[in-house]
Amino acid sequence: MFRFLRDHGVIERNVVLMAVLTVITISIGGLVQVVPLFAVETTIERVGGVRPYTPLELAGREIYVREGCYTCHSQMVRPFRDEAERYGHYSLAAESMYDRPFQWGSKRTGPDLARVGGRYSDDWHAAHLRHPRLLVPESVMPPYAFLDRPLDYSDISDRLATLRRLGVPYTAEMVANARADLEAQARPANDATAMQGRYARARQGAFDGDPRSITEMDALIAYLQMLGTLVDFRAVTPAELRQQ
Repeated sequence: MFRFLRDHGVIERNVVLMAVLTVITISIGGLVQVVPLFAVETTIERVGGVRPYTPLELAGREIYVREGCYTCHSQMVRPFRDEAERYGHYSLAAESMYDRPFQWGSKRTGPDLARVGGRYSDDWHAAHLRHPRLLVPESVMPPYAFLDRPLDYSDISDRLATLRRLGVPYTAEMVANARADLEAQARPANDATAMQGRYARARQGAFDGDPRSITEMDALIAYLQMLGTLVDFRAVTPAELRQQ
């Protein structure tokens, strides 16, 4: 039999035999990769701090996707030293576990945004979105001043309810209070205690600089300002690396 297998000419001349052996080989390779996954509860690392988006952040993320921001900005810091020195800790799968679709990638006409949260002020983001080249003269980003229009969040509870059915851990309380939570986060004069109790580390503010109305600019900046801020990366970095 081994002599037969060594004579690969027999296999190459027999189309049916080659097809059968090809299927067997691919099946064995697939099983080797797939079967071990059934022995683990999850392939996503367990890290603290990751939570679903607040209603305002969710609306901002949808605007981010709608405007095609992902075509020029990735949200994936790769595990290379030069990337870590520029952007911060490499991206974790857990950070995108509630994203549909996730915004990873490698296309970078502009910088990666995975760790942009808190690096600039709300005013900087608003000015940059309205007139990019006033702050970054070499920027090729188009202006997004039209995002100063009112945000339509009439169906925000339905959006959360849909994501809940897909596995995002929004509670019934979060769904019921989605509209109130969105307004509390975007209006500094409102009491945000309940909202912040439901969403850890959620920032409240007039993100576009105008507390009188809630705009698409508010939502987009709220989304950008939370990117990379939820996880304490000191808790997921090996101790020996922290000591270097």
